[in-house]
Amino acid sequence: MLKSYRRMRCFPALEDVPEMVVDLVRCAVELPEGTLPAYRAERTAKHHRGLVRKQAGVTYDQAKARGIVEQSIRKDAAAKNRPADLINIALLKRLRSGSRKNATYAAFREVGRVIRTVQLLCYFADAPLHRRVTAATNKVESFNRFSQWIGFGNRGVIADDDPIEQEKGMKFNALLTNAVIFHNALDIAEIVRRLLEEGWEIDPEDLAHISPYLTEHINRFGEYSTHELGIQPEAYDPRLDVDFTPLREQDLTAAGLGHTA
Repeated sequence: MLKSYRRMRCFPALEDVPEMVVDLVRCAVELPEGTLPAYRAERTAKHHRGLVRKQAGVTYDQAKARGIVEQSIRKDAAAKNRPADLINIALLKRLRSGSRKNATYAAFREVGRVIRTVQLLCYFADAPLHRRVTAATNKVESFNRFSQWIGFGNRGVIADDDPIEQEKGMKFNALLTNAVIFHNALDIAEIVRRLLEEGWEIDPEDLAHISPYLTEHINRFGEYSTHELGIQPEAYDPRLDVDFTPLREQDLTAAGLGHTA
């Protein structure tokens, strides 16, 4: 039976051989009922383990194996002197089984549900928290839509199966998206400066509602001048003659109320 598996380049342990295969071999060689797969001699078992190591490309290094065992023993011995580590190890061992019938798993699952329920109740009961979460969610969704609008090539679908190439595509899209956002922010700042020079009064709350994810003035399918890549842009001034202190105070007050609640 082991020779048959060997021809298929498969080296299972005897206890992993399906019962159906065992019954088929037993009937083929006319063995009595109750005959179980076992090694006839230790030499056969040693030969089989050697074939398994060769197939898996594993070399047996007795000194290295002893070092790994000693390191594991030292780690367990050191953990016994730290009760917190013992608790963590015990929890990991209980949860590692992945069984949904595990009592520890069920307890942590119920605790997680309680925490989620409390967070949802706080979210719905706390109006300032609700506004902050909604505002942050809207910003993230707006950024994602803007990023998808920028990555219009192949309708935004990454067709490459290579994880490295997929990561490159995502990073290139993020880089281009941030570059366009920076360009829009500079244009908005320049327009605000012109309005201030003309005598307009700029309310900081109005500026807070202006999004840098503007697309109307950008032609994605226009000409891309590569000869301008070497031109160094002029220095920009990030400062605006607008007092944003009231907005910062409102944010701090809302955060304080949220913590108090």
